[in-house]
Formats: sequence, structure tokens, C-alpha cells
Amino acid sequence: MTTTSKHHSVVIIGGGAAGAGMAHRLVEQLKCPDVAVIEPSEVHYYQPMWTLVGAGVVGREATCRRMSELLPPEAAWIRDKVVAVDPDTQQIETAGGEKIGYDWLIVAAGLKLDWDKIEGMSKELVGRYGICSNYSYDTVNHTWAMIRGFQGGKALFTMPPMPIKCPGAPQKIAYLAEDYFRRKGIRDKCQVKYITTTPGIFGVKKYAQALMDQVIRPRKIETTFRHNLVAIRPQEKEAVFENLDSGEKVVEKYDMIHVTPPQSAPDFVTGSPIANEGGWVDVDQYTLQHRRYPNIFALGDCAGTPNSKTAAAVRSQAPVVARNLAKAMRGEPLSARYDGYGSCPLVTGYGKTILAEFIYGGEVRETFPFDQGKERWSMYLLKRYVLPWVYWKGLVRGRQWPFPMPRDFGSGHGPV
Repeated sequence: MTTTSKHHSVVIIGGGAAGAGMAHRLVEQLKCPDVAVIEPSEVHYYQPMWTLVGAGVVGREATCRRMSELLPPEAAWIRDKVVAVDPDTQQIETAGGEKIGYDWLIVAAGLKLDWDKIEGMSKELVGRYGICSNYSYDTVNHTWAMIRGFQGGKALFTMPPMPIKCPGAPQKIAYLAEDYFRRKGIRDKCQVKYITTTPGIFGVKKYAQALMDQVIRPRKIETTFRHNLVAIRPQEKEAVFENLDSGEKVVEKYDMIHVTPPQSAPDFVTGSPIANEGGWVDVDQYTLQHRRYPNIFALGDCAGTPNSKTAAAVRSQAPVVARNLAKAMRGEPLSARYDGYGSCPLVTGYGKTILAEFIYGGEVRETFPFDQGKERWSMYLLKRYVLPWVYWKGLVRGRQWPFPMPRDFGSGHGPV
């Protein structure tokens, strides 16, 4: 890349929760006069709600907003897809052939779903042969159709290798499906099985114990750990799993299977100079500044940080990036630090949620003055009604709670 057709002071790659929110922070709070957002999609999705869409609680249309309504009008919106980043020449190449130069770069490009990493699987199979998935707008309605129409048999729910976005989502839909089968009066005809690559049900001990004691054992949900879905045989309705400890292949028959696809960083990141060994953007886990290119920052799902990839993480990362970018622009030491905060509203049934909150190292960091390790109706209401409002009014508009944003904005926690 040698010819630049455009140049901007700050370029943001991605218009999702991280990218849209950062655009507002730069324009409205840091008063950056020249900001561009590269984002090909015309629609922005509130993905945390897809669990409830798949359970029949919410229509998927409620998760959509036009991108033009969310990005700040002061920022240039480049409606194209990034195919390459050259950090040495400070240029970005798009699918449309443009070369875009930058002084500062913020990578907030999310991640991609790798359906084809499961042998025999493709996105086009979802909705057929008993296969469903909440992990895209195009497929989420099939989940509710299959749960609603299920008459009995074996229902499998899978979890691929980490990292993935919203690691709690694969098990939430298992709990909701089991609850629906119970309410429908067919639970005694159903085998509900959650098969995960992880060594336990959840990575934070407190919430793992709560899930086992309050949900999995009492409701007789079967669990298999350290098993990875490696193949689907749609015609036979068979799922092939690899035992990650022994390498043995295990075949499970199913009547319904909710597949969570493997996930990875976008193609322009993987294998590029800005990627770490795992293929994610190589940033310091505390400052979110690139380890080798100090004019690059990253946040959200594409960042190579060891936190849970959730919207709540973005909510804590965004002010850190904004503050540290401002410091870097002035040549000052970076002072803001991200502590790894993440949140997972673990919906355990219709009207019940355990609100997990934690930081790096699996340390519990809760918001409310009660034990969040218990199933609560109030936390379900938070998930169903409050958090979407906070997302649309706050996160994607670069505002922290309470609104409006205080002058000295800090890291700020709180679930999304």
C-alpha cells in the first residue's frame, strides 16, 4: 500500500458497540475534529438480546437500529470493509480499493463466526435437520421455532473453544429451553445436555457453584466438559465431539442441537503485523495500547486481552481508550487502566437471572448490595428492560452511567 486516497486524524475500524461509542467520545468529549469510522453494515444489532429472541421473549426486530442513527454526524462514515492494515505506513486498505491514511487508529472490529471449522456445518444448515443457533440475526428465529416445536428427545447445546463473544450465551439458551420444556409438560420426555470445551460450567468459582447448585443438579441438566464439536452429520442427526483430554471421538445422536460456532478475529487482523500469536490485536491488557505500535489502540471483541468478550467489557474499556488516547496525543504517560471487568447476566429460566460480574483473575466485582449469586426476578428485569436502554442510550453513544457523562470520566463499571 503506497498511495493514500484519504487521510484522517483518527480512524476507527468498526461501528459496533465499541466503535460507535468511541466515535461519540472522540467527537463530543475529546473534540477531535477529524474522525472517520469504517463500517460496511447499514444496521447495528444489540446482540446480547438474541438469547431472549431465541427463547421467544423478544422479537428480533427489537435488536436493530440503523447505523446512520447511531454514529455521530460529525464523523466521516466510510461504508466499506477493511481488508488490510499496514501499521508501518499507517494505511488501511478497503475492499473497495481505497487507501486510507491515519495518525491514530482504534481497532474495534468485533470478531467473526467460523461455521466451517465444524466439519459438515455451514450457516445455511441452521434451521434444518434440527440445527439452530442464536449467534446471528439471520439464524436466531430458528432457535425459538425449534424449542417451541420440540416434542421430546435429546436436545444438545454446545460451547466451542474460547475466546468467543458472550461466553455465557451457549448455556443460557439451554436453561431457557429446559424451562420451556418443563412449562410445556414434556420435560420427562426430554434429555437436555450441555457439552462444552471448558473444564467447568463457568470460569468464576462463585457463579459456577451457584449454577450447579441452583440450576443444573436440581433440574437434571446433563453436562459434559472438555468436549469440542468437530463435525455434524445433518442427515443422520449426529454430532461428533472430540474429547480434549484423550483425543477420542464421541458421537451423540440428537433431535435438536443448538450450535455455537467457533470464533476468531477478523481476517484483516489475523496474521497481520498488528496481531498477537493468537490472531487478536496485540494490545496491553491494562492500557489497551498496541504493544509495538503506540498510535494504535483496540477494544471490544477483537482485542487480545484475557477478559470475557461482552458489551459490559466494552463499557469499561471505552473510557480507558479515550483517556489514554488523549494522553498519547499530548505525549504524556498513559494513566487509565482497564481491570478486566466483565459481566454476564446468566438467564437461568423465564424470569430468573444470576448476574455474574468479575475482573481479571476471576475476582468477583459485584454492583448491587446483595448476593448476585442467587437467581433473581429483579436481575431478569435488569437484563430484559434496563440493560437494552443503557446500551442504546449510553454505551453506543459514548456515555457512562449516570447520563450525561461527567467531565472527568473514569473507567466505570456496571453490567450491559
